Amino acid sequence: MRTAIVTGASSGIGRAVAEALLAEGWRVGLIARSAAPLHEMAAAHTGATALPADVTDAGAMEAAFAHFADAAGRLDLLFNNAGIFGPSAPIDEVPVEEFDKVVVVNLRGMFIAARLAFAQMRRQKPQGGRIVNNGSISAHVPRPGSVCYTTTKHAVTGLTRSLSLDGRAFDIACGQIDIGNAETPMVAALKATQPDAQTMAVADVARAVLYMAGLPAEANVQFMTVMATKMPYIGRG
Repeated sequence: MRTAIVTGASSGIGRAVAEALLAEGWRVGLIARSAAPLHEMAAAHTGATALPADVTDAGAMEAAFAHFADAAGRLDLLFNNAGIFGPSAPIDEVPVEEFDKVVVVNLRGMFIAARLAFAQMRRQKPQGGRIVNNGSISAHVPRPGSVCYTTTKHAVTGLTRSLSLDGRAFDIACGQIDIGNAETPMVAALKATQPDAQTMAVADVARAVLYMAGLPAEANVQFMTVMATKMPYIGRG
């Protein structure tokens, strides 16, 4: 049985991806701060393990990864997904403390999860695995008032490239999915201010991640962009 850990698994894209993996017979560790939805999913799926933890807490994350690896025997996939948007405003209206909050979740949290997954994949036998980072089209073309989110997502792209390079020697592949406006609670806030915003079903994102996750070890999607067809992405700016 293939094994995976999904961060930010309690709702939105993380939950959709976790449920898609479970439907395909994967054993999935579910990480998020909100414990109740994780236990609900674990009760509904025999292959799911609830691992409540804050992705920014290195100790709690280490314990969660160790628990899953001990129970499952190995880790084949990390979907490194947990993230927040932060304040939407010009930079001079963004408190430094709010910027720090976004950096801690979107960058420190992803670094911690990737570090733990890399270590497990490097030492397990057979060696190897796959890390899929959740980037954003903001890593390429930002929308106005997204300085906190956009800055961190550019950093995630750097993380993806470094992991891809450093993982070669250990059969660890790393790719990134850049998503444009899936129907999630985060995007619901956007639609409240931009009613004409183009969106797509979160299930379409889950199918894309499932494709990336299911590739053989000798193949990798380095970067994939999945977006609502009519989003003003191409030609935006």
